[in-house]
Amino acid sequence: MKPVLIALTVWGAAALLAGCNDEQHAKAPSPRPVLSVVATPQTARSWGFAGTVEPRYTSDIGFQVLGRIVSRDVNVGDLVKKGDRLARLDRVAYELAERSARADLASASARLENAAATEARQRKLLSQDISNQAQFDAATQLHESARAGVTRAKADLDKAQDQLSYTELRAHFDGVVTTVAAELGQVVQPGQTVVSVARPDIREAVVDLPETIGRDLRLESRFDIALQLDPSIRAAGSVREIAPQADPATRTRRVRITLDSPPNSFRLGTTITATVTTQASPGIELPLSALLERDGKTMVWVVDPATRTVSTQDVTISARERSLVRILVGLTAGSRVVTAGVNSLTPGQTVKITDGAFQ
Repeated sequence: MKPVLIALTVWGAAALLAGCNDEQHAKAPSPRPVLSVVATPQTARSWGFAGTVEPRYTSDIGFQVLGRIVSRDVNVGDLVKKGDRLARLDRVAYELAERSARADLASASARLENAAATEARQRKLLSQDISNQAQFDAATQLHESARAGVTRAKADLDKAQDQLSYTELRAHFDGVVTTVAAELGQVVQPGQTVVSVARPDIREAVVDLPETIGRDLRLESRFDIALQLDPSIRAAGSVREIAPQADPATRTRRVRITLDSPPNSFRLGTTITATVTTQASPGIELPLSALLERDGKTMVWVVDPATRTVSTQDVTISARERSLVRILVGLTAGSRVVTAGVNSLTPGQTVKITDGAFQ
């Protein structure tokens, strides 16, 4: 019996030890998969932004006189030449005013002829001592008044003729109609926009840049412009104008880029992509999700390539821009930094890099 008991005891002890070992192996944590990036200093960055091709010069044209539109000769997209008629007002009232001014000029001219004859007659009578000086002076004054009346009547006629000519709206230069703001039968005020005409010969790319990029741009900064419809069609340009302040709603700055000899495919209204290369500030850029902030300290998780474990590293931040953060001090180039799940890691924890860096 004793050998049997001894054998059972030994077998039970071995089974117990084996169970403990299995339990320890079962409880051993497996490496945790994490996302990471290699810290790399950046000397320059390229940014691409959507925009449109727009004309540099656009004229909002309106009538200089009050009236009702009876004809509009153009629509959006029409090409016009300098002097082409764009629209016309009802001319009846201005034609009557021109006739009235012409009649006033004729009347003034007749009075001038009569006054001139009277003055000549008084001058002759005065030389014969038949008339006196007072009568001659009165005739001279009447003559001068009649001459001034003719001058005024001519000015009124010129004004009436100008106003009559203003009833026709004409293009000031060769261009394309971009907007139409009035319809037939509408009564328009002087200066009210009726048609907008753009010059297509001088074109610009207009883009809205984030304030963080727009404020660092300078005039004459170079952009590479590509059509979104066909990126192989490209052009270059330089910054002509930068909005002095950001839009309060979008926090973007509008930038106008003068195109250098753009191809014909760069039509007005075409959507483009404008790319600019900017010099990066000193430091290393990381995703904002890589930061771990605890007890007033800012840290990141750094992966040890030899042991595949993580440890915290204190860092100093120089700037935050949307989803990016720039590390100024505390991180060396080539370090692998965890970029997701930083709040659930523990010092010394074994990790598995899912991008295959340590496979």
